[in-house]
Amino acid sequence: MAKRGIGDVALRGRRVLLRVDFNVPQDATGQIADDWRIREALPTLNHLRAAGARTVLATHLGRPHGQRDPRLSLKPIARRLSSLLGQPVPLADDLVGIHALELSARVENGQFLMLENLRFHPGEEANDPAFAGELARFGEVFVQDAFAVLHRAHASTVGVAKRLPSVAGLLVEREVRELTPLVVDPAHPYAVLIGGAKVADKLPLLASFCGRADTILIGGALAFPFLAAEGHATGTSPMDATLLPAVHELTARAAAAGTTLVLPSDLVVDRPGGAGPEVAAVEAIPPDAAAHDIGPATRARFRAALAGTRTVFWNGPLGQTEDPRFALGTREVLGALTGIPGHHVAGGGDSQRAAEELGVLGAFGFISTGGGASLEFVQGLELPGLAVLPDA
Repeated sequence: MAKRGIGDVALRGRRVLLRVDFNVPQDATGQIADDWRIREALPTLNHLRAAGARTVLATHLGRPHGQRDPRLSLKPIARRLSSLLGQPVPLADDLVGIHALELSARVENGQFLMLENLRFHPGEEANDPAFAGELARFGEVFVQDAFAVLHRAHASTVGVAKRLPSVAGLLVEREVRELTPLVVDPAHPYAVLIGGAKVADKLPLLASFCGRADTILIGGALAFPFLAAEGHATGTSPMDATLLPAVHELTARAAAAGTTLVLPSDLVVDRPGGAGPEVAAVEAIPPDAAAHDIGPATRARFRAALAGTRTVFWNGPLGQTEDPRFALGTREVLGALTGIPGHHVAGGGDSQRAAEELGVLGAFGFISTGGGASLEFVQGLELPGLAVLPDA
């Protein structure tokens, strides 16, 4: 899966179009709430600066649907990046217009220019060849460092890469290096810890691990249809009964492949008018109660299942972690990984932010910047923006 990388091309004095993913969360005032994804791109940016490249950065922010939206301008991104790099990163407001081209012509060796939000142009998400051609005018070399969008066949991920000599940036190289052992020849015992909501979307992910992972631990809202399939009532917890046939099929597939599914045996529930959260066995969930976290017996079972593993992949919280009353399950189980040697990877959604808020960043050797991209990668699916890059 290795791709030709940034160290394989001469860069001094050359115009480089760099695709990054600076789609970062913002607060109510439009300011950056978390600059982690920007900081993860710094090794590539510093490499380009030291190599004397003349770099034009391209990224998207939010979902403006091909229309200019001042609330999604990259001005705050350019300011933060300028601060992190310690040098100015001007913003070309017209994206691919004459002014942007004039600014790019003035970029000197080791300097940077940022184009305005790619998704202000309808051609980006449509992978419009004309828009890809306009973007390609900004570089002699294309460097792809936006792993989180490689599962999208957009103009800036696929279209440009077909028009310019293209290589992977240092972040994309690291993502591939760290995620590949989850797919190709993983060290066993191999455990997968999956939670969160979006149950229908997670079932294909679970199915992909049958026969590859030794154990799949299931928590969060994802557990409810599995518990219902075993005949347990789930109270007022959200449970889509239409998923039960798929859950039965997945359970049978896991058993046939020799993969053990571990479900909660108790849950932390809350009910109207109650004294507060209480623990209930899955066989005795009150009909008016909603489950929000895994219980103490389940936490112990999950920790025992993780002990002795050599590979662990985590995606999605095991409870409603935004409420401190229901964060203990995820914090305790993930925290146990810090004492277990092995290759521990987190990916999908807001894994980094959740791990940071729960104080368990140290449990992981690597946290992917990709949401859907990392989940599709670990399923063994082809990522269009990665496939288009030449192999090493």
